[in-house]
Amino acid sequence: MRDEIAAAFERLADLGPAVSLFGSARVLEGEPQYEVARTVARKLGERGLAIITGGGPGLMEAANRGARDAGAHSVGLRIELHFEQGMNAFVDRGLNFHYFFARKIMFVRYARAWVVFPGGFGTLDELFEPLTLMQTGRIRNRPVVLVGRDYWGGLVTWLEQRLAAEGKIAPDDVKMLSITDDPDEVVRLVEASPSP
Repeated sequence: MRDEIAAAFERLADLGPAVSLFGSARVLEGEPQYEVARTVARKLGERGLAIITGGGPGLMEAANRGARDAGAHSVGLRIELHFEQGMNAFVDRGLNFHYFFARKIMFVRYARAWVVFPGGFGTLDELFEPLTLMQTGRIRNRPVVLVGRDYWGGLVTWLEQRLAAEGKIAPDDVKMLSITDDPDEVVRLVEASPSP
């Protein structure tokens, strides 16, 4: 694993300011979520930000495609999975990982913000990693933007009404999350944060 991390650091050393975008591999081109992810990534790319995804299909492909539309760096951090083969065609700089832990380091190390689209267990895992690191003071606070009020609203309500209300987290911990449907608001929230 150490060699995998060192190699990734070398490959990404000159990346510059970037945003990590997460979301489902199961969303198809032409679906509304795909088009929103592509638009968000394009708008961020037009502001000089590299786009980092898991490099796979679905919303990852949409985000890498949006980066390509803008002429921005399009990075894919692919994990070896038996049901998800190959890097999507819109990745300019692709890295392959065997270890989830090594891959997660890259999503955190190079991101000034995280933009999270609807997804499954993998997306949830990627969402809660930076939240935990910020809550525990391991990294300074950066924007975590949930895209899709209908999809994420129930989760945010649950965090407020169960975890925060029962004292499992502090009320301010929920404020680490922003939620929106507006691509322009995503950009404003990301741009409000300095580089890591």
